[in-house]
Amino acid sequence: MNGEATVLGWLHDADAAIRWQVERDLLDLPESEWAATRALVATEGWGRRILDVQDPAGTWGGGLYTPKWTSTNYTLLLLRRFGLDRDNQQARVGAMHLLDDADWHEGGVSYWKSRKLAERCVNGMVLSECAYFGIEDPRVDSIAELLLRVPMIDGGWNCEDYRGATHSSFHTTISVLEGLLEWKLATGSDEADAAIAAGHEVLLAHEMYKSHRTGEVINEAWLRPTFPPRWHYDVLRGLDHLRDADAKPDRRAASAVEDLVNRRRADGRWPKGGQYTGVTHFTMEPGRVPGRWNTLHAMRVLRWWDG
Repeated sequence: MNGEATVLGWLHDADAAIRWQVERDLLDLPESEWAATRALVATEGWGRRILDVQDPAGTWGGGLYTPKWTSTNYTLLLLRRFGLDRDNQQARVGAMHLLDDADWHEGGVSYWKSRKLAERCVNGMVLSECAYFGIEDPRVDSIAELLLRVPMIDGGWNCEDYRGATHSSFHTTISVLEGLLEWKLATGSDEADAAIAAGHEVLLAHEMYKSHRTGEVINEAWLRPTFPPRWHYDVLRGLDHLRDADAKPDRRAASAVEDLVNRRRADGRWPKGGQYTGVTHFTMEPGRVPGRWNTLHAMRVLRWWDG
């Protein structure tokens, strides 16, 4: 118990973006307390630093989808994960650019002049951002409707469907699931319920990380989570989504949870994981240190699993 308290203290002694989630998800503080901490994301620390480098036009990084990882899309993804207030006006201006400055195909967004298609992964990300930051615009519903029309036969999604892919991509599916969940929460609609359930079934049928044909690990990197995940799937991201969606723990995720537990360090923390190559606004957890983000997410996943 003392070890757990030490880890919780270490987590709480962090940037407001982590601290408020510790207060809500691990310390069970009343909403009045964690909401006050959450409000600090916009005024101090990592959240303030990102808001301060918004371009005069209202975008970030000088682009919508590139450069990675300082563009408007990936910046808003990060601010969503920080828990920035949903009504933050700077974020809403950026989100509107993702709609206004996009090309539109099939009812979805595209950011490539040479590729006239609405990639499912990208539209899932944009839906999550626009829905989270409360953009009330029929184009947001249009993106959701597109994603509800184009699942693979197995129930997930794949950005390569236009090339003839027939099996779901974990990377695409998790982004679409997060987007549809945010849209459901923002609108109160139950139209996405069946699609979300089908997407969960794809993850669980693969035990979160295994081949449906051989039972072997699909990608060892999925068992070594990193933050932020950008567009990449990993097991911790998948499990944390199931928790966010208030899904019932399923025995088919047991081996993934067991692996997560086994990756806990002797000091009760989880490794930081690697970082995806690309330009960033700044480094949140510099040096060879345990990862507060991964520890926060792992501990709340285990609470959900055990609860």
